[in-house]
Formats: sequence, C-alpha cells, structure tokens
Amino acid sequence: MPCSDLVTDSFLATHTQLMEEAWVSLERPPTDPHDLADGWYGEETLDRYGPGQAAAVMTAIRGAAQRCASYSDVLPLGGPATQNTVSTKDPGVLADDGLVLRITVTSADDAKPWVIERAFVREGDVLLTVDKLIEQAPVVGVEAVLPAAVAAYRAASGRKG
Repeated sequence: MPCSDLVTDSFLATHTQLMEEAWVSLERPPTDPHDLADGWYGEETLDRYGPGQAAAVMTAIRGAAQRCASYSDVLPLGGPATQNTVSTKDPGVLADDGLVLRITVTSADDAKPWVIERAFVREGDVLLTVDKLIEQAPVVGVEAVLPAAVAAYRAASGRKG
C-alpha cells in the first residue's frame, strides 16, 4: 500500500476485492457560524470482505501507517506538494481489531493543516470505518462518534459486543 493511499477515499477497495459495501455521509454543522472548525464532515463505511481478507486489510493499514509516519506527496489534479504525518492510536472499542489513524497534511499554499482521522474496527470479515475530515485540531476526535457507530452496526447485524 503506497503512503499516498492513506489519504484517499477509496484506498480500502484499491488493494483487495470487497464483497459488499455500504456508506453514509456524516455532517455536524458548526455550532458557531464564525468558527467553521467547530463543525465536521465525515463518512461511515461498512465493508464486507471474503474470509480472512478484512484481517489482511488491517495488517496492510498498520504496515503503511508505520512505514509512512512522515512522507511528502502531491495533491491530485496538479495540486501543491504536501508534507504528511501519520500517527495511530487505539480506537477504544472492544472488537476483533481496531485502529485510529490521524493524518496531518500541510502545504505551503495553506497556513492551516488539514487533519484526516480514520477509525477502523474489524469484526470478523467486516470493517467499519469512520472518516472525519477537519481543518484544525478537532475539538472532539473521531473516537467520540465511533462507539455509537459500532453499537448501531452490532444492533443492525444482531452481533453482540
């Protein structure tokens, strides 16, 4: 998995075949219209893979995050060069596997860094991903919405946590 794939929306499907996918966009408008960083936009995705494939995807994500702790990239469509840093942490939910990526993207064209947070929770052959795109350091990180997303998935699928 190339480092640049960590910041693309479709990187999970790029490296292995999905059997099923469902996603929904998430948005919380800013509570203060003068502070747009207070709101956030994101996406929740459920990806079902063949036997053992979801675990392999998690291994690939962990490997890329370790290998790509700091790397240079170029934004798509001729955008400016960026310097990206990647950090990881535990998602704080009980599951077969889980990981939160925090990718900070800085460029000479923008004084404020972009921060992308991606939380991954694996249960069997299903990956639940919650992405959050923000401009500045979050008031509340993606892990604040992750337990509700996991609980909703478990309730809909009949799984117990």
